[in-house]
Amino acid sequence: MRVLQQIQVGGSTMDNAFPDPDPLSPMWQQMEILLEKHNTYPQSIPWMIKWAQSFVRGLKGKPLERTGPDDICKFINRLGSYPSMQFFQLKQADQALRFLYTRVLKFDWASNWPNTLQKISSEKASADSQAGKADGPYKISFEECEKIHSAIFEKMTKAFRTMHYSIRTEKTYSGWIKRFLAFHHPVIPKNLTSQHVSEFLEFLAVQQNVAANTQNQALNAISFLLKNVLVIDITDQLSFARAKRPQRLPLVLSRDQVKDLLSRLDGIYALIAGIAYGTGMRLMECLHLRVKDIDFSGNAIIVREGKGGKDRVTPLPAKYKDALAKQLEAAEKLHQQDLENGRGEVFLPDALERKYPSAAKEWAWQYVFPSDRLSVDPRSNKVRRHHIHENSLQKAVKKAVQSAGLPSGVSVHTLRHSFATHLLEAGYDIRTVQELLGHSDVTTTMIYTHVLNRPGIKVKSPVDDL
Repeated sequence: MRVLQQIQVGGSTMDNAFPDPDPLSPMWQQMEILLEKHNTYPQSIPWMIKWAQSFVRGLKGKPLERTGPDDICKFINRLGSYPSMQFFQLKQADQALRFLYTRVLKFDWASNWPNTLQKISSEKASADSQAGKADGPYKISFEECEKIHSAIFEKMTKAFRTMHYSIRTEKTYSGWIKRFLAFHHPVIPKNLTSQHVSEFLEFLAVQQNVAANTQNQALNAISFLLKNVLVIDITDQLSFARAKRPQRLPLVLSRDQVKDLLSRLDGIYALIAGIAYGTGMRLMECLHLRVKDIDFSGNAIIVREGKGGKDRVTPLPAKYKDALAKQLEAAEKLHQQDLENGRGEVFLPDALERKYPSAAKEWAWQYVFPSDRLSVDPRSNKVRRHHIHENSLQKAVKKAVQSAGLPSGVSVHTLRHSFATHLLEAGYDIRTVQELLGHSDVTTTMIYTHVLNRPGIKVKSPVDDL
């Protein structure tokens, strides 16, 4: 007897009498690996795999080798027929299938990908217009918003580059500004007021239930738009409901737990995680390390432009000196191969590339932990070798955490919390720990005093004397 299975997609139920594709099959594992290597947004990877699996399920046993554009169009059209299906979901499903056929299966015909979205896009836009509703709370799609306000986004990009914002911040802020403008469409940007900002921020807190940090991030992005692009100052006019900021203590591992976690990592991931714990560096500070930042003779590591644009010095753990030296040898061989192939350039911060044209190929400026593949710089469109992607390290640590049976919240950043706590336990003064962590305010560092009994201040519960 066949068991009718149902899957929920966009709030609608799709029936299928065939079982779910095995999520551990080599094809899906390969797709996940390739998505990571192509710098796909981490939160999108599981969904893209689910869309592809849903497509395979809908084939009802038909081999993938016998599928073609018609099968893809039927699947996308089927999804588009559900009233609750939003266009960004259709676009994500289309991208998932495109990736499956071009990158994983590598079928020749996939290079001429069928235009599955044009008709559906116009139909959904027409239906939404007739019904007088938008895509959720947003009046227009983010893609349409970017087209309508293209002049603003171009000016905003110039402002980001002029003020030396990181590419990560640029992408994050651009995303929030698209949401903000789409939320208030068709209001002309130059007519935006503090009331519009307050309404959007309250929507995030009250209806979307976002975290306090997320709401603050949105506010910072909107402030950037108003102040640096639209030249509107409404700083003193804002009044909105703020999301609650929970007071949580940092998650800290014991020394034995850290040792167990590090022992479950291999190769370059074990080295990076060990250095993160041994120095208290943030994840991206570790990955941004350049060859010239390692001082073997002085047993120090220089952290350049950490959080807040500050430099600081941390101790080079003696335990990892040999492993780090071997890592540099391997990285130098890779750099020499790139030079021989006419490559070898690395991204340089600020205007250094223009000031020192040859520095980008110099060994001293190369990343300590280079990626195993070349990539295109999104700003200059130059082909370069970047550092390894943070997702690969985070995934390796997550597997080690699960293997060790540690709490699910443990991450690479937990090693930084543990570094600070263990130093305080060892008797180091809080000002020293503050400098090593790169905190501007000592009160930020003092939070670690709440998760330990410091030497000489052993607190004993009065109930133990009863």
